[in-house]
Amino acid sequence: MTIDDIKKLVSSDESRTLELKKTTGELKDGMHSACAFLNTEGGWLIFGVAPKSLKIIGQEVTDKTQQEIAQALAGLEPAVDVKVEYVDVPEYPGNKIIAMHFDGWVWGERPHTFHGCPYYKIESTTKVMPQDMYDERIRAHQPQIYSWENQTADGVTLADLNEKHIRGCIRLGVEGGRIPASAMSAPIEETLAKWKLLKNGVPTNGAAMLFSDNIDEFPQFRLRMARFVGTDKNEFIDNQRVEGSFFDLLDAGMAFFFKHLNLSGKITNYSLQREEHLEVPYKALREALLNSLCHRQWEKYNLTNSIAIYDDRIEIANPGIFPPQITPESIKELHESYPYNLKIAEALYKSTYLESWGSGAKRIMDACREQGVEEPIWRWDGGFVIVTFKRPTVKASDDPSTTQVRPKQDPSRTQAGPKYDPSTTQVRKLIEIMPDGYADMKEIMTLCGLKSLKRFRENYILPALADGTLERLYPDQPNHPKQRYRLTETAKEWIENKSKENNTGL
Repeated sequence: MTIDDIKKLVSSDESRTLELKKTTGELKDGMHSACAFLNTEGGWLIFGVAPKSLKIIGQEVTDKTQQEIAQALAGLEPAVDVKVEYVDVPEYPGNKIIAMHFDGWVWGERPHTFHGCPYYKIESTTKVMPQDMYDERIRAHQPQIYSWENQTADGVTLADLNEKHIRGCIRLGVEGGRIPASAMSAPIEETLAKWKLLKNGVPTNGAAMLFSDNIDEFPQFRLRMARFVGTDKNEFIDNQRVEGSFFDLLDAGMAFFFKHLNLSGKITNYSLQREEHLEVPYKALREALLNSLCHRQWEKYNLTNSIAIYDDRIEIANPGIFPPQITPESIKELHESYPYNLKIAEALYKSTYLESWGSGAKRIMDACREQGVEEPIWRWDGGFVIVTFKRPTVKASDDPSTTQVRPKQDPSRTQAGPKYDPSTTQVRKLIEIMPDGYADMKEIMTLCGLKSLKRFRENYILPALADGTLERLYPDQPNHPKQRYRLTETAKEWIENKSKENNTGL
């Protein structure tokens, strides 16, 4: 490095990547800046330049000076290999400029400290790094040790985990070829241990998030849902807050979509059967909600996921960040998978709820394109990752084979309305075959002639619950081990009216 190089560096004053000190009398402050460079984008630390006038003066450099610099650099942790350059100043014979370059921080590296304190750069200012930023970087550096999902769950035991949910995930994984068939008969502790959801035999936070019925210690296990009037949050017609583990929140969110979004049906020429679609594809909404729950920052206990439905759009938000390798723009392009909660994501992948290889955004966009719906957009507001779906404008169709099904209205705002009509053919079938009194899901599924519990829940039970034609024996505990279902008065009235129509030949 030459004096001309120094002149070019200091010509534009101090910045995010340049710190100037008059002499090594400010060595300690200089090391604060060095630490900040290492934790930000890197930069140059130069001694021998007056910061205000930018006059290049240099200083006398002795053996003691070099020893002090070496000792100061030793205060940086982790240790760094820095080349210290000494450049002669022609205008001041015997004086030298002292220049050091520090490389910037890379995601996954341990954050640097100087004498135990981390620093970072905000423009040209050196600041102490906030605790949450430091914790996040430590977590990224050693996720297997520090991540929230890997910590032992306070107050949660194996007895608190929902065995039906666990067995259901295992069965789906076996059917999907992602779990060996031997897992069906193995103790659930063995499978959970293989999924790294147990620590010394105790459930982790990840296990609690996925399967626990005991959520007393987890205020973040909640989902806020609202249907707003218009395009802002000034007025709502439905406002709900549900709590539970992963599958409770997923089921509640999907039921809310079925309750408030338009459903259309079309008779296809090739099968003479009615195909039914939510105005925004069910698959796209489900994938977006899955990702929202899987990749959120669960350690932020004071924040919750949310679903907001407006007249013109749907917003699904979760407390979190985009991985450094992905932006709201590049998420639509092919990319690798960077799960925030690795063990939760792996368990959902093995049970076929989630795919690998970062394909979630692509599947969302593909589902939208197949239905002719505008692709969603992703954004980050500084605290939440938000995916926004534009709601299509509902128009009367010229195609007589297409019918529009109106969204369910909030009963508190509905006067005398039209008679109930099942929203889908699956709900119609469910109402027609349901026995008198309560029945469990397995019994009902057998009556419908179906074998896939996952598809039965998604296509029959959830839409029927959203329609208000099916009710739970334990409404406040959706995953109660003895949960059963029966028809509501609305469904019974529909059956009675249908019978009268048939008897009168209508």
